[in-house]
Amino acid sequence: MMRRFSSTAVSVFDRQLKRRQREFALQLSTSYYEYLREESNGNIVDRLDDINKSFPIALELGSYRGDMYRRISSESQNHKYHSNGGLVGGILELIQTDIAEFALKGSRVDGSDSNTDDRKIINDTNHPAVKTSKLSFDEEGVFPFEDRSFDLVLSSLSLHWINDLPSALLQIKRVLKPDGAFIGSMFGGNTLKELRHCFYLAELERRGGFSPHASPLAKSSDIAGLMQDAGFNLPTIDIDTITVSYPDAISLMEHLVCMGEGSASINRQFAVGRDTFLSMASIYQQLYGLDDGSVRATFEIIYIIGWRPDASQPKACQRGSAKQSMRDALGNEQPT
Repeated sequence: MMRRFSSTAVSVFDRQLKRRQREFALQLSTSYYEYLREESNGNIVDRLDDINKSFPIALELGSYRGDMYRRISSESQNHKYHSNGGLVGGILELIQTDIAEFALKGSRVDGSDSNTDDRKIINDTNHPAVKTSKLSFDEEGVFPFEDRSFDLVLSSLSLHWINDLPSALLQIKRVLKPDGAFIGSMFGGNTLKELRHCFYLAELERRGGFSPHASPLAKSSDIAGLMQDAGFNLPTIDIDTITVSYPDAISLMEHLVCMGEGSASINRQFAVGRDTFLSMASIYQQLYGLDDGSVRATFEIIYIIGWRPDASQPKACQRGSAKQSMRDALGNEQPT
C-alpha cells in the first residue's frame, strides 16, 4: 500500500529552477565537470562492495548521467560477479530516477528524443546480468513505489536539494524491505565556505549589506539526527573533505553551473552587479590564493548508510548485562 506523507517544511529551494539547472548541465556534451560526482560514486560503490549481503532490487535517486550504474558495472568487470550473478552488491535489477527528464533521454536504447510522461519507465539492457529501467519523478513528491519494494536505495549528491529531507528519508525507509540498506551522499555545510565568505565581504564593501549567494546545506550532526528520527537502524555518517584548485573564483562559479550545482535558494539575490563579482574575485584571490596563482575551494561530502529495522540485525546488550567488569577484562591494570 502506498502511503502519503504530509509536511509543514519551509521551502528553501526552488525545485523547478533546480530541474532547469540540471537539464542545462546534462545537455553539455562533456563529463569534464563531473569530478565530484565521480568521487562520490566511487566511494558509494566501495561501501556497497564492503557489505557482505545481496541487494537484488535497487533504486537510485538522482541518477544524473547514469555514472553510478557505469561505475558499478566497471567494478563488477574488475572482479568476479557477485555470488547471485549480479553486479557489485548482488544487484540484479536497478531503477534509475532523476528530476531532470533529459537524464533519462541520454541513454535510451531506441535513440528517440520524444518527451515522456514523468512516470513512464524506459527499459534498458546495458548489462546482460542486470535489468535496468529509468523513471522521471521529483524526489520531493510522493515516491511512486509500493512499501517494501527495494533491497537497496542509492543516492549520490542529490538529496541536499530536497526541501523536506525528513519526509524524503521516511519515504526511502518506506520503500526499503526489512534489512534493506540506504547508501547515499550529499554536500555538507562546509562546502564552498570560501566562496560564501568572499561574497559576504564583497557585498558589505560594495552595498553595505549581505544577501545569500550559496544555498544552505545541512551539517553532519543534522543528518545523523534525521536518520535516527526517520527510524533507520545502525546509521553510519562519515565526512570526506575535498579541496579543489581553480584558476580563479569566476572559473569556480562556471564549474558549479556546469555541474548543475548553482544556487537554487528561493531567496537568492537576482541582481548582484559586475562590481560585486569583481570585488568578490579579488578578495577570494587575496584570502585563498595559492602559490601558483590559483585559488582553492572546499567541498564537504557527507556519506550516509542506514538500514530498515529487522529482527535479524544485531542489537546492543542491555545495560548491566555484562558478566565481567572492565577491571577484570583489563587484568586489574591501574591507569598511570
